Amino acid sequence: MLMDMFYSRVENAHKKRVHFNGFMLDIHKRIHWRKQSLPKRRLGKMFTYDHISLVAMEISNETCLLCFDEFQVTDIADAMILKQLFEMLFKTGVVVVATSNRPPDDLYKNGLQRDTFLPFIDVLKEYCQTICLDSGIDYRRLDKAAAGKLYYLVGEPGAEALLDTLFEELALRQKSVTGPRVLTVLGRDVTLEKTCGSIADCTFDELCSRPLSASNYLEMAQLFDTVFIRHVPMLTLSLKDPARRFTTLIDNFYNYKVRVVLLAAAPLDRLFVHSGGEDEMDRQLLDDLGLSGDAAEHLTLFTTEEEIFAFQRTVSRLMEMQTDSYWMEGDRSISKKHMNIHHHLPDKHIPPGNTTPH
Repeated sequence: MLMDMFYSRVENAHKKRVHFNGFMLDIHKRIHWRKQSLPKRRLGKMFTYDHISLVAMEISNETCLLCFDEFQVTDIADAMILKQLFEMLFKTGVVVVATSNRPPDDLYKNGLQRDTFLPFIDVLKEYCQTICLDSGIDYRRLDKAAAGKLYYLVGEPGAEALLDTLFEELALRQKSVTGPRVLTVLGRDVTLEKTCGSIADCTFDELCSRPLSASNYLEMAQLFDTVFIRHVPMLTLSLKDPARRFTTLIDNFYNYKVRVVLLAAAPLDRLFVHSGGEDEMDRQLLDDLGLSGDAAEHLTLFTTEEEIFAFQRTVSRLMEMQTDSYWMEGDRSISKKHMNIHHHLPDKHIPPGNTTPH
């Protein structure tokens, strides 16, 4: 809400507001494009190109104010370039305002090769002021009018039929026919088997058991205003990859105000189970990296701290996504305005522990 108020009152056309994950996806695309545009190397001719600084300068020419929603670092590819990227942004005069669930010192906590990430925290502290807005209240969990039943349990009699009926009712409003849809993201095709206009009816395996990324979920969030997710299992720590994809999926859907209807194996407050632990894939990767003992224990990839934190945020968001106000706001058929400004619709309530670097 504070970010909404601040951004709306800045009288400068060269401002930009974006979810941090979306921003980093754009950064990687720009770097990739620059690498692809390089002339072919000739024998004996070696050139060094600073793609990150060039992209930062490109962005500084486009905007003087960057507002980020959900500033968080979970990807090692992001972590490795942030210092150079933001140092150049700051030096070229770009002002950064961000909301985050983590103070700067806790960003990318226990992440792989975090030692190389720590200089970015120093840069952030040098150029930004941190303001703690922890009220101790999770505003998403406050009582609000429900939008009707949007969360079903697998064991409920007739649950599948009820979802079928709801999908058919919503599909009647679409100027389209029900069928598969192919999404092309970064040159790769992803097929969703059942869609109708701005509605998609998917299974958990279809969305989270395949190797999809934030860019795929971002594309879905832009195309669909309502997504059915069926057969969501209880998510234990032994299902880390699907669970992480699910949290990323909900992050993107929440930011774009996508409405969700779920059919799950357990009630929402018991959907994430903090048990499971290290699996064979973890142990193999530890061996491949040559890590053991304390070094392995402090890596996010093999610990539960970040997963539990992300799970708690996802549950909180899913609770708000069941409310009438969220459901109405996400209906793009009512107001085309959402199609134009959905990338400016962040968390409406600042959750506990937020910091605002600016």
